[in-house]
This record gives sequence, structure tokens and C-alpha cells, in this order.
Amino acid sequence: MANPRSPAVGTIALVLRRVIRATPERLFAAWTEPSQLRCWWGPEGVTCEGAEVDLRVGGRYRIDNLFPDGRVVVLMGEFEVIERPNRLTYTWRVDGSSGDSERVTVRFEPRDGATEVIVTHERIPDETVREQHRRGWEGCLEGLVRFVSG
Repeated sequence: MANPRSPAVGTIALVLRRVIRATPERLFAAWTEPSQLRCWWGPEGVTCEGAEVDLRVGGRYRIDNLFPDGRVVVLMGEFEVIERPNRLTYTWRVDGSSGDSERVTVRFEPRDGATEVIVTHERIPDETVREQHRRGWEGCLEGLVRFVSG
């Protein structure tokens, strides 16, 4: 029998926040333009080998992550909300995985000459995957900071 205190499958969420010295417009472009996305995406040690973005509601994206061991993990999904330059919501799925898509919302909120980037990742299937996502997003946000700073 399931533990009544356990969250239902896919109801686990993760929220990360990072203040970055750049405008919402600059960060939105870095997040949505493939040529920029390839420069910063990925946690430590992971390289973005390819990015495709059809930036419209119903449009799809694909990000190819090359891991140090040579594995390529493909992330893909569909845009649900686009409010340039303040908000993106899209589905998230690892190519070849089964089950429901997860959902990511990224908000770009002005803060005294900088922007707070708020990543909300929802519908996560379990705590192990949540921790993997946390590490991945922290690395991505570090890469974004380096990209817009350099």
C-alpha cells in the first residue's frame, strides 16, 4: 500500500532562483536563440552539441547534451506559453523516455539593474530525478551567468 504522505507520481516540483546582471531581453534571447543556447547550456562537463528552437506556442525545441562519457542525451518538448521577454513555459522530455512530460517555466523578472531568473520544473516523477534536475539547472544557470558576463 502506498504511503499516503508520498506525493503522487509527477507532482514533485523544483524551483531555482538566480539574480543575473543582464536585462530580461538579453536573458530571454540567450535562452531561446539556438546560437546562444549552444554557448552556455548544460551542467558542468556537459556540452550542448545541438539546439533547435521553433519559438511559437505549439513550436518544438530540441537540445542535444554531450556528456563526458560520450553519451548524448536529447531533451525535447513543446512551447506552451511565450511572453517575451518575461516568461516561457514548455514541456520537457528526455528522448526515448516513457511517461508524461514534465513542465518547465522560466521567468525573467527585473531586479534593480539585474534580472532574477526563476526556473520552476514541475511534474517530476521522483526525488532522485528532482535531485538530478537540481544539479543540472544549477550548472545551466552558472553557464548562463558566464555567457552573459563574458
